[in-house]
Amino acid sequence: MAFPRTRMRRLRASAGLRGLVRETDLSAGQLVLPLFVTDAQTSGPHAGREPIEAMPGVQRLSIGAAVEEARQAAELGLAALMLFGVPAEKDEQGSGAWEEEGVVQLAVAAIKQAVPELLVMTDVCLCEYTTHGHCGVLGEDGTVENDATLELLARTAVSHARAGADLVAPSDMMDGRVGAIREELDGEGFQEIPILAYSAKFASAFYGPFREAAGSTPAFGDRRGYQMDPANGREAVREALLDVEEGADMVMVKPALAYGDLISAIKQATGLPVAAYNVSGEYAMVKAAASAGYLDEVSTVLEILTSLRRAGADTIITYHAKDAARWLAKQT
Repeated sequence: MAFPRTRMRRLRASAGLRGLVRETDLSAGQLVLPLFVTDAQTSGPHAGREPIEAMPGVQRLSIGAAVEEARQAAELGLAALMLFGVPAEKDEQGSGAWEEEGVVQLAVAAIKQAVPELLVMTDVCLCEYTTHGHCGVLGEDGTVENDATLELLARTAVSHARAGADLVAPSDMMDGRVGAIREELDGEGFQEIPILAYSAKFASAFYGPFREAAGSTPAFGDRRGYQMDPANGREAVREALLDVEEGADMVMVKPALAYGDLISAIKQATGLPVAAYNVSGEYAMVKAAASAGYLDEVSTVLEILTSLRRAGADTIITYHAKDAARWLAKQT
């Protein structure tokens, strides 16, 4: 019998050969660590670090604990932090989002003072700060008013820039918010602050643990009136292109694991750096399966993150970031 001349297995015969022809790289410098920062006072064994039951290994942090996390992130070579505020007090408009002494603003300032070389990104939204849990101002009929929300989002972004944020990331999915934020930042002298737009953010089942962590579950209804339908791919590309027109410097796909096709399509369509958010539910699934002995956590996490890079993600926001950085360091 004739043997094949082309043998794909030749380049798989050893670790050295596999490394030589590997198409996709994964490094700590491509990973962003999300942090939940709170100004709520805690005491007892969890003072400063309150565990989040649905996300093993993730905690709500005091500002001091967030600074400790920032130091660890820098030592591990992570790309950046992404900060989410969990305020002790909320109101109808979410005014804590733009307060000069707000929890995110204070955390940004403290982290940048302690670890100035580490990039700090901030989530720009109102849902963590509103009593109703929605991402914007409510009208009389209980729906989110798009245009009335834009001014508050822009005010929030500027307050983060004043505190020292290196990059702001609007996650609300209001129409026109990138343009409104860009105009306000430029008008306040922050022309150099980039905007990472949550361009394709879907109304996903994978957000459940995050809403527990951030205390942002809607008091009524849901967010399908402004977040995207998971069935729509062409619309996601259009959303990203609109954000580019409005001045976005980077775009994001959220969630990540089930949306590799859109990471690839948006990367090709926009030509901009693309971030993928490996969200709370994706994290919790792996943790649960690994805890039960169904999956090997290390190889599963690294395979997932590599797949997102292969799809076209330049940056990955993930709760696995610190562990992944340690595992990658052991491989080198």
